[in-house]
Amino acid sequence: MPVSRLMPTEESADLIELTRTLVEKELRPHVDAAERDHTFPRETYRVLGEAGLLGLPYPEELGGGGQSYEVYLQVLEEIAAGWAAVGVGVSVHALSCFGLFERGTEEQKQRWLPEMLGGDLLGAYCLSEAHAGSDPAAMRTRAVRDGDDYVLNGTKAWVTHGGEADYYKVMARLVGADGADQGITCFLVPADSPGLSAAKPEDKMGLMSSTTASVIFEDVRIPAERRLGAEGEGLSIALAGLDSGRLGIAAVAVGVAQGALDVALAYAKEREAFGKPVIEHQGLAFLLADMEAAVSSARSTYLHAARLKDAGRRFSREASIAKMVATDNAMKVTTDAVQVLGGAGYTKDFPVERFMRETKVMQIFEGTNQIQRLVISRDLARG
Repeated sequence: MPVSRLMPTEESADLIELTRTLVEKELRPHVDAAERDHTFPRETYRVLGEAGLLGLPYPEELGGGGQSYEVYLQVLEEIAAGWAAVGVGVSVHALSCFGLFERGTEEQKQRWLPEMLGGDLLGAYCLSEAHAGSDPAAMRTRAVRDGDDYVLNGTKAWVTHGGEADYYKVMARLVGADGADQGITCFLVPADSPGLSAAKPEDKMGLMSSTTASVIFEDVRIPAERRLGAEGEGLSIALAGLDSGRLGIAAVAVGVAQGALDVALAYAKEREAFGKPVIEHQGLAFLLADMEAAVSSARSTYLHAARLKDAGRRFSREASIAKMVATDNAMKVTTDAVQVLGGAGYTKDFPVERFMRETKVMQIFEGTNQIQRLVISRDLARG
């Protein structure tokens, strides 16, 4: 069991306990094999969907859980502590639903959200391109209006669930018949659309069970009814969603860091050196204290931002702070966990080496931490 957790509210206690039970029974027994064999855990997402954990921050009348973001992020942390790749996947899936919920018509919501939030349909988010990662406004994927349809051409890079998702939320540059740029526009694209394909998955450093691939659009015809929001609103939809997505990654990072701390602490209590447990040696004890402080402070940043969001207040700066602090702290904590275990930590007999590899990418996706510093500093300059 985790050694350090925020005390849940009465409202969320049962939900968090349910999540912990599912993590122990349905996630932890499978994570090592799935990571070793690069197996995408599609059935795990169905289990989480049936338990109501894939749509927690969305309204119950649309198939969601009707929970606050504060509660959702605590649940996400618990999932990530057991299986980081699944935690990332849950966060990405929630992000893939955001555009439909925020900018979709009532008819669109009623038609598609229940299956998305219930786990029958797993989503992916297509924003980045090979030459346009931190600068989404430079995207080249194009959409051209053709009667009642749009025709998409281009390639999206670094797509979590690429080739595995049932639908893709896609940002594309709308081009008029005269070639004029009409702004980035958002589409909900079914995975079985003719002309849509996924490239070979990336051979990554970590998160082996989370498939990451480029998604290719070759004359993919999308009915106009699958456009989300107005033409030209896609970038604002994307950027608004990223604030929430960054909180998801912050919670995932805290979960992984907590998992690493739990393993390191248990080892330090059992392993003896010079006649006593290594935790009784000040050098290791202080290192563990710093790890605990890093995890707890990171958790506080994402909870603070979530409470602002739940209150309907502006939280963009706080989301960037939470993402930056949580992922930087997780990188330090997981690296230190390997150090606490010494030579054992460098082997695959313990999960801390995996935690360290998994955490690195969290400093990169959903906006690199250099981009987060840019967002924060610009917001400070505006006052």
